[in-house]
Amino acid sequence: MPGYDAHGFRFRCVLPFEAEPAEVRLLRRAAARQLSRWGAPVAVDEAELLVTELATNVVKHVGEGSSATLILEWRGERLRLEVHDKSRTMPSPSMADCDAECGRGLHLLAALAVDWGTVLTAAGKAVWCEISVSSDQACRRIERAVQVLEGYQGPSRGAPLLGTGRDIGLEESAVELIADLLHWSAARGHDPDDILDRAQMNYEAEADAA
Repeated sequence: MPGYDAHGFRFRCVLPFEAEPAEVRLLRRAAARQLSRWGAPVAVDEAELLVTELATNVVKHVGEGSSATLILEWRGERLRLEVHDKSRTMPSPSMADCDAECGRGLHLLAALAVDWGTVLTAAGKAVWCEISVSSDQACRRIERAVQVLEGYQGPSRGAPLLGTGRDIGLEESAVELIADLLHWSAARGHDPDDILDRAQMNYEAEADAA
């Protein structure tokens, strides 16, 4: 199961995987689903391609069946993708030509990413890249909603949740907060259905304009 943490305006997801071609396909889909759940305003196709290249490099150069981990982290205006494996051999694109298999993935990272690099770790190495995340109105709304939900204490909220339970807790808080707002609107003499309709219209208008 992927680990999930949200701290302020940061999101992080950890996806362990086995270096197998079939696992790479599943990993790509899992990454796309996670970005969709976050509502991250990035080109999902671009992110999927980078995940595929990072994971495929492990299959080719570390070995099929080896254990690795993909980390997705949304920080402000950038999405960071990291793949950790247990090999300490650092990749290099310098010797790759147009027909070479080795190194082509690194050239692709350099072409698509805002920045990329490699680093040795205690267990092996990590290859990482970053792509731009739009700082548009939808992004600001998402960040603001997370901030509100992190501090919201509804009737069913207990101790703060960690890991994957945190994501479920945020969803429950969203439902409770919407219900509380509908109670407030009714107490003020407003029609709760009208409030919901107006909110839905605003959301759809901004989604269509994105």
